[in-house]
Amino acid sequence: MPDFVQLWVYLSSAPLFGLTATLAVYVVAHGLYVRSGQAPWANPVLWSVVVLGTTLMLTKVPYPTYFAGAQFIHFLLGPAVVALGFPLWDRREELARNWGRLLIAALAGGATAAIVAVLAGWAMGLTGEVLRSLAPKSVTAPVAMGVAEKIGGVPALAAVFAVLAGLVGALSAKALFRILGVGTSDADWIARGFGLGTVSHGIGAARALQVNADAGAYAGLALSLQVLLAALLIPLVARYF
Repeated sequence: MPDFVQLWVYLSSAPLFGLTATLAVYVVAHGLYVRSGQAPWANPVLWSVVVLGTTLMLTKVPYPTYFAGAQFIHFLLGPAVVALGFPLWDRREELARNWGRLLIAALAGGATAAIVAVLAGWAMGLTGEVLRSLAPKSVTAPVAMGVAEKIGGVPALAAVFAVLAGLVGALSAKALFRILGVGTSDADWIARGFGLGTVSHGIGAARALQVNADAGAYAGLALSLQVLLAALLIPLVARYF
């Protein structure tokens, strides 16, 4: 047992600990996700966060030590988001015909997500700083952090809200679409993907890509539009409220 403890202390302080732990946990979680038939409750991102977070807490490994290795995966987030543009390129003629409606839908969806979140937080008595951190919760985490900092929120809290919004959307989307009567026709898959990307950014887009190619492509488009609209409009609106 003392030898094991010494080995753990050595490994947990090594720079590649975070990278190895993240890859190992995600591979196992994804395997279970596939075996469950891609059930929403088995989302590998959710369980990776739970397992890694619990492990760091129980072993008292500082987050900076973990991130020293995990930053290599974090770096790949940028190229992964850019890669979402390839399915859109394959559908460029269709996008050119419908750009006006898509822009209006993105603006309405993003505004609704932000307003409902802020009003719900205000009704629960949250402080202004928390409300400002909550406003960009449907934008991908790096952008949400920047927007929150710009309007006087807490960037770290905005990142937490963004991740929660992504996970909740990925977990509940299938049931919500069924309740709302959104089916599985070609047009419905587009609506599903665009809606999921609007409120659940990258995590929602990843879920959509696993289910249907059209849903994944339009989820990526919605994600991109929300990044642009939120970065431009939320700071402007925040000046008056």
